[in-house]
Amino acid sequence: MTSNTKIILGMLAAAAAGAAIGVLLAPEKGSDLRRKIKDGIDEVMEDVSELLALGRDEMRNMVKTATEVAHEVES
Repeated sequence: MTSNTKIILGMLAAAAAGAAIGVLLAPEKGSDLRRKIKDGIDEVMEDVSELLALGRDEMRNMVKTATEVAHEVES
């Protein structure tokens, strides 16, 4: 995992924790609170999905590069 990925994951975790604490400390009705928590989780899941897609693309590029280098070494 690259340092940029670690930084992004750390920022996402901190944002999610901050949002959860803020929502839990806010005086609201239970239904409003549950809706906000669900919306927050949906946003975090969307961000994680995007990060996973980036990671998958990076992994594919690494495999492609490794395969090309292996073929060059073979020759």
